[in-house]
Amino acid sequence: MTDRFAHQLRLDQIRDGERLELAADEAERSAIAKRLDLGSLKRFEAHVCLERAGEVVRAKGRILASLDQNCVVTGEPVAAHVDEPFALLFVPEPPGGGTDEEVELGEEDCDTVFHDGAAIDLGGALADTLALSLEPYPRSAGADAALKEAGVLSEEQASPFAVLAKLRKDEP
Repeated sequence: MTDRFAHQLRLDQIRDGERLELAADEAERSAIAKRLDLGSLKRFEAHVCLERAGEVVRAKGRILASLDQNCVVTGEPVAAHVDEPFALLFVPEPPGGGTDEEVELGEEDCDTVFHDGAAIDLGGALADTLALSLEPYPRSAGADAALKEAGVLSEEQASPFAVLAKLRKDEP
């Protein structure tokens, strides 16, 4: 089944073993691109298999995206493609909603998303998964030249060992 990029799926309509083929339309891609500060998001799809046990929903699958990120040095567009597996666990929000309390998350908890008991926000969780899959500091082909021209040293040139080596060369 191919569908709009589902933002809210009602719990009472999710069947165990249900498969979804989601594709974000132009308006949805534009909103996600703006939220993630992308130059463009040309394609965003998800292949999802849902497993439901009571109020707990497990979503497994793969996200596919074609996008442009902005180079952190030059601002030029940097093309990127994402093809990542994901596994999300949607669980009811804990009672009390103690937002002021500190919560310790383990590695296995990092893909847990809370829901209100009525619906899950699959589209939002998939957009978050895309955000985590992006290169944090994209660089264009001209980034190194622009940095050099601005007088910024590379990591190798600025390392303490490089400075010591330079001092050693300067000794009489």
